[in-house]
Amino acid sequence: MNIVKSLVIFIIAGICEIGGGYLIWLWLKLDKPLWYGIAGGLVLALYGVVATWQSADFGRVYAAYGGIFILMALLWSWKVDSFKPDKYDVIGAMIALFGACIIIFFPRNK
Repeated sequence: MNIVKSLVIFIIAGICEIGGGYLIWLWLKLDKPLWYGIAGGLVLALYGVVATWQSADFGRVYAAYGGIFILMALLWSWKVDSFKPDKYDVIGAMIALFGACIIIFFPRNK
């Protein structure tokens, strides 16, 4: 699969996963209305669908998602929750992202 297309799918899936989880968090932790939780559940279900658009095997895709989502979660927290990642957050996210890229994009012998 084209690397750019794959990265776009990872980003869409990450927004669904983090956004859906965030809506449920707001509902349960910050007493937002029930519709936040319902919307969050629907967005999380959409995440499950978007993940299937990747061409790699299930285990490899989900392992790579882990590294990419670490970075996306920090970016979400920074932009949405005004959380300021420190240098260790950034270093850890970069290591995870590098590992995710090795898992999903490095060529394999078949």
